[in-house]
Amino acid sequence: MVLKQAKDVLQIEAEGILGVIDRLDNRFVQMVDLIYGCHGRVILTGIGKSGIVARKIVATLNSTGTPSLFLHPVEAMHGDLGMVSAEDIVIALSSSGETDELNVLIPSIKRIGCPLIAFAGHVDSTLGRQSDIVIDVGVEREACPLGLAPTASTTALLAVGDALAVTLLNKREFKSSDFKRFHPGGSLGHRLSVKVREIMLTGKKIPVVSKGETMRRAIEEIDRKGLGATLVVEGNGMLLGIITDGDIRRCLLTRERIYDRLVDDVMTKDPKTGQAESLVSNALSLMEKYQITVLPIVNPVRRVRGVLHLHDILGKGAFRFNGVCK
Repeated sequence: MVLKQAKDVLQIEAEGILGVIDRLDNRFVQMVDLIYGCHGRVILTGIGKSGIVARKIVATLNSTGTPSLFLHPVEAMHGDLGMVSAEDIVIALSSSGETDELNVLIPSIKRIGCPLIAFAGHVDSTLGRQSDIVIDVGVEREACPLGLAPTASTTALLAVGDALAVTLLNKREFKSSDFKRFHPGGSLGHRLSVKVREIMLTGKKIPVVSKGETMRRAIEEIDRKGLGATLVVEGNGMLLGIITDGDIRRCLLTRERIYDRLVDDVMTKDPKTGQAESLVSNALSLMEKYQITVLPIVNPVRRVRGVLHLHDILGKGAFRFNGVCK
C-alpha cells in the first residue's frame, strides 16, 4: 500500500512536468534571450512553497553564471524593494497567479521599470495578465489526495527553473573552469584549485615512446597506459610530439599499413603543454580552448614531467593525486 502510494505520487508529479513540456513555447525562448541580455540581476520572488522553490532557483542560477537574488514579497513592501533597479528582471512564482502578496507588489515593480516574468499555473490570472512574459507551469492535479498541499505544482516550478538555468548556462558557454569560481568548496572546485603537479600522472604512468620507434610500439603503449595517447620524446626526455587515438584513425584512413611507420611521421608536433606549478583550472581552460583531453606537463626547457588527463580533472572514479587513489 505504501509503495503504491509513493509510486502514485511520483507518477502524478511526472505527468505534471510532461504537461508543462507540451505547453512550453516561444515565450520561454523570449525569456532566455531577455535574461541573457540583462545587465542587472535576476530577482525571484514568491511566497510559501513557491518562495522556497524560488530560493532554490536563485541558488542554481548563481552557481551557473547568472547573478540572482531572492526577494520576499512582504519584506519588499517594507523597504527591500530598494534592491530592485530598472536594469534587473523580476520573476514571480505563483501556482495560482492570485497570490495577494505578489499582486500588491506588481505596481511598484512596474514603476521601477524592470521587466516582469511570471511562472504561473494560470496564464489568465492577475499575475499573468500584468506580466511581460508568462510561462505556463500549471498542472492538472496535485499529488496531495486532498488537493491542498502544493506538490506537483511546486515540482513543475522547480523543473522550469532548472530548464532556465541550464539553457542560460549553454547560451553563456559556461565551462567547467568557470564552475570553480562559484564552487570552491565542492569536489570539482577542489580539483580545479590545486596545482597540476598534485594530480598529474608521473613516472611509469606516463605513456611515452622515443623518436624513431614504430607505430606498432606507439599503439602498444597507448593500449597499455589507457589514456588514449602517447607522448613522443627524444632520448633526454625532451617532448617532440603527441600521438592520439584520433591521429591513428586519421592515419588509417589514408594508409592501409601503419604498424611499420615511424612515430615521427604520425605525431602532432609541438603540442600544447602545461606547467606543473600552474593551477588545474588554468590547465582545464587550455584543454577546453583547444579541445584536447591529454595535456603533456613539461619544465621550462620542455622536458616531460608528467601528463594530465581530462578525467583526472573532472573525475573518473576516485580522485587521484599522482596516480594514488584518495
